[in-house]
Amino acid sequence: MTRVLKAGILGATGTVGQRFILLLAEHPGFSIHALGASPRSAGKTYAKATKWKMSQSIPAPVRDMIVHTCEPTGEFLDCDVVFSGLDADVASEIEMAFLKADLALFSNAKNYRTHEEVPLIVPLANSSHFDLVPYQRSKHALSKGFLITNANCSTSGLVVPLKALQDRFGPLSKIVVTTMQAVSGAGYPGVSSLDIMDNVVPFIGGEESKMEWETLKILGEVNPELNGFTLLKNTKVSATCNRVPVIDGHTECVSIEFEQRPAPSVEEVIACLEAYRSEAQALGCHSAPEQAIIVSREEDRPQPRLDRENGKGYSVTVGRVRECNVFDIKLTLLVHNTILGAAGSGVLLAELAQKKGLIA
Repeated sequence: MTRVLKAGILGATGTVGQRFILLLAEHPGFSIHALGASPRSAGKTYAKATKWKMSQSIPAPVRDMIVHTCEPTGEFLDCDVVFSGLDADVASEIEMAFLKADLALFSNAKNYRTHEEVPLIVPLANSSHFDLVPYQRSKHALSKGFLITNANCSTSGLVVPLKALQDRFGPLSKIVVTTMQAVSGAGYPGVSSLDIMDNVVPFIGGEESKMEWETLKILGEVNPELNGFTLLKNTKVSATCNRVPVIDGHTECVSIEFEQRPAPSVEEVIACLEAYRSEAQALGCHSAPEQAIIVSREEDRPQPRLDRENGKGYSVTVGRVRECNVFDIKLTLLVHNTILGAAGSGVLLAELAQKKGLIA
């Protein structure tokens, strides 16, 4: 039996922090030990400090917990793991302070995703990138701490089926993806109602470049020296990102060209996706879904309202797999952007780290 880990949450009053609280409060492997937020929230009970936006109530044990500033002191130093839901404009300095305090940190922020020694991991796709943790520890003179980042919410859904296809059929030469992203991905208060109601906003700042670059790192490899990453060099990714009036669930239309000739058939692609199994599933991680990829054969699926909770929000749902007149295959996928695409990735990554012996 693995022990219950004491968990801290940074940015606990924000929407990602709130999702962390819901996931951890019901988790048998974690106990919420410390909550951090801005100085204006510090000293208040959580119920008074937060504007709760989840559909479920604040878990009873958390309501009266006192919120602290986001500093590696006091109760945070007793934590086995710390989850960061901080905004990017404050994450860099705070997260580095927690890393230097020798704490195991799982970040949802974008700030360190591009750093050479920081793994960028989607738990259902590239858990082998944990292999860089020993080098990171040596570089920062740590004994038990490390920093792992999860991917952008839209990238998290995209790379899971791509990883399955790459593992089975070899390199992918071209990937074109168009997203229809839920408003929860913008946080709170996010997009104003006048901008999003009865509308589609064809721009999300920085999103397209993040999807294009992150995919190459995630589907790349740890280098032979185990001190950096080799990004994909011959795969081209083009992303177009849109904000739509949906609360949760990012829908993505993807076209794929394979290097392999002849390209795999639709039937072969479907069989590959359905058979795909991640290391998180093989190790028996608590949050890992029974199926990493659920393939729907209904002609009008996946849909956010009907499919975002598949696998308790941890599965990627794929539908409309068919031949493409320009590339080889096209499909539509759906990812729950605040679970697998955000807080849930952090939780599952922590489970993986414990299974791999990186958390004692």
